[in-house]
Amino acid sequence: MNCNSAAILLSQLNDDIVACERCPRLIRYCREVAAVKRRAYLAWDYWGKPVPSFGDPSARLLILGLAPAAHGANRTGRMFTGDRSGEFLYRALHRAGFASQPESRARGDGLELRDVWITASAHCAPPDNKPSPEELRTCRRFLDRELVALERLKLVVVLGKIAMDAYLAARKIRGIRFGHNILYPTLEPPLLCSYHPSQQNTSTGRLTEAMLDDVFRRAREIIG
Repeated sequence: MNCNSAAILLSQLNDDIVACERCPRLIRYCREVAAVKRRAYLAWDYWGKPVPSFGDPSARLLILGLAPAAHGANRTGRMFTGDRSGEFLYRALHRAGFASQPESRARGDGLELRDVWITASAHCAPPDNKPSPEELRTCRRFLDRELVALERLKLVVVLGKIAMDAYLAARKIRGIRFGHNILYPTLEPPLLCSYHPSQQNTSTGRLTEAMLDDVFRRAREIIG
C-alpha cells in the first residue's frame, strides 16, 4: 500500500469515527458537555461528537491514548488538543522532532505531526474519563482498521494501562505487563509503554517531562 492509499483509508476511517453513534451513553454525554460548556469556554463552539485520529498517514510511530477529555478534544475536535495532557504531550513530541510546534490549541492552528499518528482507545469523551469495557470493545473496530492502514509502523507507544490493554486486545496478545518506559521489542511492531500524561500523573510527579522525553527519544531511536 502506498502513502496515498493509506491517506485515503485513514480519511475514510476518520469520517466513520465522527459519524459513529454506537455508544448512546457516550454520544449523549459529549452532546451534553457541548451544550452546557465550561465557563472558561462559553465562546467556543464545542465539537461534541466522536473525535477523529490525527497525524501523518505515512507514520512509523503510533501513539494510543485513552479517550478525549470533555473540555479538551471534545471541545476542539482534535486529539490531545485543548487540555493539560495535550500540552504535556505535544511539548515532548516537539522536542523529539515529531511535532512542528510545541502547542496544540485548536484545529487549524498550523500544527503538523511528522512520522506519528495519534489515536485513542475510545473516540468519545466518557463521564469521569472512564469508558466502559463494552464501549472500549465497540471502539476497537477503528483501531483494527488503523493497524491495517498504517503499514509502515515501526513502533507503538501506549499511554497508560487501559490503552495498553486495548491494543493487546486488538492484537490478541496476552501476558504483557504494563510499566513506564518498558519496551517489548519482540512484538511486531515493538510496543513501548508510558504513563498517561494526565493532570493527575503530571501534577503529582508520577510522570515528569524528563520521563516522557525519555520515552520519545527512545521511540526516535527505534524507528530510525
